[in-house]
Amino acid sequence: MPHVTSIGLDVHARSVAAAAFNPFTGEVVHRDFGTDAAEIAEWALGFEEPRACYESGPTGFHMARELRALGLDCAVAAVSKMQRPAADARRKNDRRDAEFIARMLATHNIVEVPLPDAAVAAAPAPRRAPPHPPAGVPPPPPRRNNVVVRRGPRGA
Repeated sequence: MPHVTSIGLDVHARSVAAAAFNPFTGEVVHRDFGTDAAEIAEWALGFEEPRACYESGPTGFHMARELRALGLDCAVAAVSKMQRPAADARRKNDRRDAEFIARMLATHNIVEVPLPDAAVAAAPAPRRAPPHPPAGVPPPPPRRNNVVVRRGPRGA
């Protein structure tokens, strides 16, 4: 979907840093929010043809679903596919991250993560192994690092 204003969001559990970037004028506007999607959408929809984006991570897809329901086009970017300059690692903060995401969105350098349906996201994650081994099967031997944690490095 074509857009004019790219909005980068750095989403955390209790706060959201936002940066709106207009590539035609070079103007960047920063703002900090709580986690209220309605407040973010109201601010973002004040710009010309906005599109928002944030990095995938532990915050999940809830914010993207809420923003889309409020009429703001929102994408979730794959963090592993974003090419950050090495110098950014030393001066990392929420405001810079939000601006970086907005600039990446403006230049179409974002790999979008498919947004799962709410029903799929609510399904429990499959387990790696049953909680108890079947009857008659001995448990696996303890791992060495667990022994070190329990007894110390010298086995005392």
